[in-house]
Amino acid sequence: MAARSVSNGVDLLRVLICGPDLLARVGLATLMAAAVTVVGQTSPADLSAESLAAFQPDVILWDLGWEPQAQVAQLTDVSEAGYPIVALLSNPEAARGIKPSGVPGMLLRTSDNAVLVVALRAVACGLTVFDPMLTAFLFAPSSSSEEPYSSEPLTPREQEVLQSMAQGLSNKLIARHLNISEHTVKFHVNAILGKLGAQSRTEAVVRATRAGLIFL
Repeated sequence: MAARSVSNGVDLLRVLICGPDLLARVGLATLMAAAVTVVGQTSPADLSAESLAAFQPDVILWDLGWEPQAQVAQLTDVSEAGYPIVALLSNPEAARGIKPSGVPGMLLRTSDNAVLVVALRAVACGLTVFDPMLTAFLFAPSSSSEEPYSSEPLTPREQEVLQSMAQGLSNKLIARHLNISEHTVKFHVNAILGKLGAQSRTEAVVRATRAGLIFL
């Protein structure tokens, strides 16, 4: 189930707080309460399709704590289900490991309240937000020889899927928009990542924009 679009005003933005540390979740909920509607708090272990459907968040503020890599698979699943996520990282280096999840928002845990609120609203509206301190780890080559772009051009359908990815649409919403199956969307996404030499949807959009394949 995809998150609801934010259409009832920014002050009523529905935020779900997720994270392995109870005290951190409570602290974030207290900070956010004056600016957004905190619909609940949960640990990753208790987060499920059923609980997401019950909370109906517009966006999830996910504090990854000190073991972010262990949560990448779950981040990917929740993101692909259509729920926008702003992930909080304990250090900039962790961004590289989280990148494959495709989450549209990444900030440091030290970000102040105003920055968090702006990022949550932006991501809920389909935008991508990254702390400037993370960009070097998100988009720099992971080795001395970055995987080159494929010489094989994107097909017209892949171009359509890529443009939808740039708009922040989930696989389910892309399938609905293009009137194709979700399985077919995943096939096209994987093909796009391979041709662009990207490890995540976000990196694919960045590379495609730089190459002039899409315009944001």
